[in-house]
Amino acid sequence: MEIFKYMEKYDYEQLVFCQDEASGLKAIIAIHDTTLGPALGGARMWTYATEENAIEDALRLARGMTYKNAAAGLNLGGGKTVIIGDPFTDKNEEMFRALGRFIQGLNGRYITAEDVGTTVSDMDLIHEETNYVTGISPAFGSSGNPSPVTAYGVYRGMKAAAKEAFGTEMLEGRTIAVQGLGNVAYKLCEYLHNEGAKLVVTDINQAAIDRVVNDFGATAVAPEEIYSQEVDIFSPCALGAILNDDTIPQLKAKVIAGSANNQLQDSRHGDYLHELGIAYAPDYVINAGGVINVADELYGYNRERAMKRVDGIYDSIERIFAISKRDGVPTYVAANRLAEERIARVAKSRSQFLKNEKNILHGR
Repeated sequence: MEIFKYMEKYDYEQLVFCQDEASGLKAIIAIHDTTLGPALGGARMWTYATEENAIEDALRLARGMTYKNAAAGLNLGGGKTVIIGDPFTDKNEEMFRALGRFIQGLNGRYITAEDVGTTVSDMDLIHEETNYVTGISPAFGSSGNPSPVTAYGVYRGMKAAAKEAFGTEMLEGRTIAVQGLGNVAYKLCEYLHNEGAKLVVTDINQAAIDRVVNDFGATAVAPEEIYSQEVDIFSPCALGAILNDDTIPQLKAKVIAGSANNQLQDSRHGDYLHELGIAYAPDYVINAGGVINVADELYGYNRERAMKRVDGIYDSIERIFAISKRDGVPTYVAANRLAEERIARVAKSRSQFLKNEKNILHGR
């Protein structure tokens, strides 16, 4: 991998390699763009096959966070940390404290959070060395479990997508297929049930299925049958890459709105959904409730303020559909443009400000 060529292609700002022999830490911090503010993105721990794989993942995820934070209206850029190692066997206190020192050394350019393979306890260890971390224990002023907040954002985004497809945001009487029944999806099902929606659900965990069936009167189907159900809305809340050549032709739904990351197997599948007239709510916009919530910790967490911002996901989805119509492009492209246009406006404003400051300095 030609690192500088890749960084130049997508305009990355910084790549930091972190090594601490005593603790066994091997980590990479990628900072993509800080036009809107310091880069915020979680610390992921994974058993990467090669160091190159880890670098690629850090870079890809950091760029994704730039778009996610920008589209969410946050004054934050995109960054990510990946830690090379097994999250079940390789963790120790010294490792995360060492990472905290590296993050502190960036002097606020990057703020970390929990991600795949890391926990609130890990964030607390990082917090021993730096304040540039979110998602710590509530005892330190954190927001706590982000799942209910993420679910609320998905619920609000789903209503906006329903309005686009059906002319009304009301979900009462709608049949909604929910794929995956983890913490976020369970709370989403509760919102949907309370509004009067009919639920068709699936999961590989029978206990998770039983809970939703018992609590919300849902109908359970086998995992491979979820795509072909006669439903109004399909809500993917489990794995990524589930919108592909095999699954899209099976869909009966007019709306796709769920919490899963990276739902499109390839960008061309977003084009496919657009051609079919399916209202697709781009994943990194509709599932941004969690990052909006932890970002509020940077101001001294206020739940009411955070939830108000999460409620704005509804408006973001509406703007994406408006851009899609305006430019005649699929919604995944429209979501990227929403983020890019905001970054460009701020960059232009900052450039003009610096130009004016220079003119004043030189008496022009």
